[in-house]
This record gives sequence, C-alpha cells and structure tokens, in this order.
Amino acid sequence: MTNKWDRDSGRKPVYTKPQSGNLLKRNNKRFGGLSGQILFTWFMLTGFILLFTPQNLTNKLQFAFVRIFHFPLSLGRTISLSARGEPLVAEVVSRGIYDRLQNHLANVTEQLYQQHQVLEALSGLRNRFALEGAKLVCADVITISIGRGHCELIINRGLNDGLAKGQFVLSDNSIVGTISDVSPRTAQVKLFTDPGSKIAVKIGEVNTERLIQGSGRNSAKVKLLSRKYKVRLGDKVIARKKPGFLDAPIIIGTVEECKPDDENPSLWDITVKPVCDIEQLKSVSVIIMNPSLTYLNTSYGPSSPDAG
Repeated sequence: MTNKWDRDSGRKPVYTKPQSGNLLKRNNKRFGGLSGQILFTWFMLTGFILLFTPQNLTNKLQFAFVRIFHFPLSLGRTISLSARGEPLVAEVVSRGIYDRLQNHLANVTEQLYQQHQVLEALSGLRNRFALEGAKLVCADVITISIGRGHCELIINRGLNDGLAKGQFVLSDNSIVGTISDVSPRTAQVKLFTDPGSKIAVKIGEVNTERLIQGSGRNSAKVKLLSRKYKVRLGDKVIARKKPGFLDAPIIIGTVEECKPDDENPSLWDITVKPVCDIEQLKSVSVIIMNPSLTYLNTSYGPSSPDAG
C-alpha cells in the first residue's frame, strides 16, 4: 500500500495498491511460455547432438561420467544388492563358483569330444568287412549223416588245404558246424545240431553269452538262461567271436520254441533251428583265420618229414 497526498485539494491521504506486483506477474506470465519453449528447444538440440555424436566420443563421455560419479553409483549398487535380502542369496551360488563350473563343463565337453574322435579312429579298424583277413576254403559235401546220435558231414578238403580241428564251417552265410576231424584230403564236420557240439552264442537282445548244444535231428538247445531275460520266437541266435577261429559274430539259427525248463522253471528251455536247409547241403565254406600260420603248422607238423 502507498500513501498519496493531494496538496491542492486538501483531501485526506488515499491508500492505493502498488502496480509493480501485477506488472511482475504479467511479465512472468508473458515470458514464462517463451522460457519453456527455449528450454525444450535446448533439450531437443542436445538430444540430436548426442544421437549423431560418434560412438567413440560417447564412450569417452560415459567413462568420464562413471569416473566422476563412481562413489554414488557404487553406493547405489550396494544398497540395491543389500535390499534383495539373504534368502535370495542363499538360493544361488556365487558368480565365481558358477564360472568355475562352466569352465569345468567346457573342459569335460572338449575332452569327451577328443575321446570320441579317438574312438572313431579306432573303430575304423572294425569297418572292414567281416572275415576280410580270413581265407574261405570251398568244399563239396561228400556224405551227410543226420540222426539222433550224430549229425555230421564229410567234405572233400583236408590238411593239404589248410583245414584244422575247430575251424568254423559256413553255408548260406550262417554257421552250420565245426571241423571235428581232418585227414590230408577230407575232413569231418560236426554240425551244431549234433549232441556233442557246443558253441558259444548270444540270443537276440540278451547281452549275455550261453552255450548252444545239439539235440539231434534238426535242432539245438540253449539252456541255463534265466527267465528274467526276454526271449521271443524268431530271435536271432548269433555265434560269438572266438579268437583264432572267428573274428566276427555270425548267425547260427533262430529261436523256434521258448518255454520254462521242466526241471528248473526259473530258466528258459530254448529250441533253435538252423537258418539253412542242412539236409540239402551241396557245398560249404571253411573259415581259416590265419592262412599262413595254418599252412606252416600243417607243413611242418609232426607228420611232416621235415619236422625235427
């Protein structure tokens, strides 16, 4: 309020409101919008400048900002980590342990890969054909004798051809028996259906080895196999490898009958039939695994005149 005295009229003082306050408000109102526009414009220009600034320069600015405000930034991170509480920390392992476990996993994975490569290189030894290093001696069947007491063949190859006792005999790509006796020009083959024949075999998916023994006529038996193993009709019966005589598993027959054993119901009584018609055999092949060694044994054996 101001006091204004009218001396000419002699009137009493009249109190009036100052006009400066209203003028200031009007000025602020008038220039306030302009200041906001200028501020907005400056922010826009700054944003565009930062947007088009090269990345290496912005990285320097970022690193400078971090160096300047390192303490408050680290303090804020500490506060945020402490706010998580102990239960969450207890549920996870530390970063260091996690990294060590990841590195260990990477090392083990690489070692496994290298071992796999070594295994592939070694398995290349098995990629050759079965019986590739063996000699197959073809022989004609002279006589066939099949009965309850014996099942045999006589063939027209013998010692002079490298034959020896225990060698496996093939027909139609299956094992039919082994050489049981041999002379210089002929040999006797004991069929696997002969009661005196015993050959190690594997049945189907059963990962265990058992003996197959002839039962006479045209079949053989596999016993002493627990009923916990699954055996089905038609399962392949495979002759197992035998060092010096057979270097690859070869089929010998199929399961014709499978039932609990009469004497021991906890075991299987398995009947096996040949996969070729033995009674109609005209020729066979004898497997000689080491032809050179067999030739030396037969040439320089006790019956040879050159033997010491």
